[in-house]
Amino acid sequence: MSDDLIKEFLVESYENLDKLDQALVALEQDPRDAANLASIFRTVHTIKGTCGFLGFGKLEAVTHVGENLLSRLRDGALLLDEEITTGLLQLVDGIRALLAAIEQTGAEDDRDYSALVAELTRLNQAPEARVAPATVAPPVVEAPVVAAPVVETVVEASAPVPAERRSGEDRRQGEDRRSNDDRRAGDDRRGGVADTSLRVDVGLLDKLMTLVGELVLARNQILQFTATQRDSSFLGATQRLNLVTSELQEGVMKTRMQPIDNVWSKFPRVVRDLAVTCGKRVRIEMVGKDTELDKTIIEAIKDPLTHVVRNSVDHGIEPPEVRQSRGKHPEGVLTLRAFHEGGQINIEITDDGGGIDPETVRRKAIERGLVTAEAAARLAEHDVLRFIFMPGFSTAATISNVSGRGVGMDVVKTNVERIGGTVDIQSRLGSGTTIRIKIPLTLAIIPALMVSTGGERFAIPQVNLVELVRLEGDAGGAGIESIQGARFYRLRGNLLPIVALDQELALQSRAADDVVNIVVLRADGRQFGLVVDTINDTEEIVVKPLGKLLKTVQVFAGATIMGDGHVALILDVLGLAQQARVLSQARRAAEAHAEAAAADNDADAVSWLLFAAAGHDRLAIPLDRVDRLEEFAVTAVERSAGREVVQYRGEIMPLVYFGGDEAPATDGQTRQAIVFASDGRRVALVVDRIVDITTQAVTVRGASSRPGILGAAVIADRVSDLVDLDHIVASAGVRAA
Repeated sequence: MSDDLIKEFLVESYENLDKLDQALVALEQDPRDAANLASIFRTVHTIKGTCGFLGFGKLEAVTHVGENLLSRLRDGALLLDEEITTGLLQLVDGIRALLAAIEQTGAEDDRDYSALVAELTRLNQAPEARVAPATVAPPVVEAPVVAAPVVETVVEASAPVPAERRSGEDRRQGEDRRSNDDRRAGDDRRGGVADTSLRVDVGLLDKLMTLVGELVLARNQILQFTATQRDSSFLGATQRLNLVTSELQEGVMKTRMQPIDNVWSKFPRVVRDLAVTCGKRVRIEMVGKDTELDKTIIEAIKDPLTHVVRNSVDHGIEPPEVRQSRGKHPEGVLTLRAFHEGGQINIEITDDGGGIDPETVRRKAIERGLVTAEAAARLAEHDVLRFIFMPGFSTAATISNVSGRGVGMDVVKTNVERIGGTVDIQSRLGSGTTIRIKIPLTLAIIPALMVSTGGERFAIPQVNLVELVRLEGDAGGAGIESIQGARFYRLRGNLLPIVALDQELALQSRAADDVVNIVVLRADGRQFGLVVDTINDTEEIVVKPLGKLLKTVQVFAGATIMGDGHVALILDVLGLAQQARVLSQARRAAEAHAEAAAADNDADAVSWLLFAAAGHDRLAIPLDRVDRLEEFAVTAVERSAGREVVQYRGEIMPLVYFGGDEAPATDGQTRQAIVFASDGRRVALVVDRIVDITTQAVTVRGASSRPGILGAAVIADRVSDLVDLDHIVASAGVRAA
């Protein structure tokens, strides 16, 4: 049995028992309080049901007898009196003693509770039918709060004691014993399982999160002011404040994090019931149930995920006879997978069903007038499948109580995008379908890139950011092309649609004429470039909701307060792209260009990154080996195990050098590096400068005898040495993760 499950049971049971003591005393004053009596019955019933599931038979037997007594009280067959109240309080003490033993040893104790069971059974009879015990009063079970040894006290009576007097004395003795136990076990309880958890109202957590957000804003203001100060004491205090605020922010964020299993736990029942309704056999598998995300995100994705699961069972997985005719197992499999990647949560819902026929979707889209026949013929298969996210679109032949009305997938897409997420679909006819959902970890505090246009500052969520491009001089104006009325920038041979932020927001640009700053963004699975006046820095911003008058403006997702106290609006990347119609207008031109480029380019063309390092002016590596190009301050370089390292995205990343010689830590103010993966870990190759990126087919001119060089090739009309990254990493002694 899981220790965590038993711990949760103990914590919840201890909390309920503390309430039972008060509730029983209050019920004795007002025996006809039906609400209080029902609450007491539910508490005992819950403990009985859970301990039965966990296999604690003795505790189940004791609570079962108590439940029977409470049931007759609730139904009005008995009226609570002093004697019954005493018996129920003894029941609470007995339950508490059993819980203490379970907490200490993981199992119930060896004590005999038959006297308590007999007493509760006797009290379950009508008052006139009760038979008083002969000579020995039923043992009062002590109530240790922790798993300290409990010595049962048996009170012997020299003569039979009247029931009224006996019950009163028992109650007083029980109270004395409980108070003594509380004093004796006070120190022991500190380590009890009930003291390791605390239930907090969600509203209080939300308020705490809001206050932490305000603290982050104040921290940002102080940090901005610190840049102009030289007082070492003030700078030290500021750094300490920055550290404490960051740790507090992280801690509060964790209090709001919940496993995605809180949403997934209901899906086995949903899948089972739906499969029975549809006459199918479906098994659900869940991977990554412990993946955590913010509570607000969990609430936002609950309904979209439910609809996707229902769609997968109803539309995706075939009936058993159809699957067998196709050589498949009659039982279909629906797999839910969740994992962290790139600061986001990735959720995949995959079925091994029949897949989606793109021709059927294409035909339905033409019938509904969503696209012309000529345009539909030119669409790629992936673009055709995205029609299922259009409002009112459905490929179901008949309408059922499950699906077929065209309502659902568009709502899924809208709800996911409302929280800054994306939805994508991939399907292979006959093999199955995968729905991929990417959502942020939290909505409260997010990293963002700050940009300026027309004298106004804006924040762009970093989850939408791909890269930054700066064009200067002649490249500024000449780099932007116009194709079929849409503006493009040719980025590494591909056409990138361009949106000017000042034009979309009716602002007056203040950028220099010979400089173009392009922020490459991703929206709806496609990339486009946003032209801004100035690119500032990345910051952690606190998201503030927009007022009612601005909520209908689709280009803004919220607002934030900057370090200087001014307000900056947060751009809704998808809404901005939709308003500019950049994705839809540019699609045909981009596809035409891609087809022409594919016909002209050699099939063996490879993209290369050219750089200079260690006295070599033309070194080259395949671009697909490169994760990112980074620049590190020399002050960020540290040493570990005799080598230079930097802290990078939660990892300790080693620095390697072409030729094997480490540069002195005092060389310059920054170091340029190429980040790539090697044997499961990130490594940074320090270079002098990045020269160019180009795409072409190359022919290696023989193997090189120099270590770390594979050979030479003519790239961009100049001879370049091809670098063996794996050899450099191995020579540096960097071990796999």
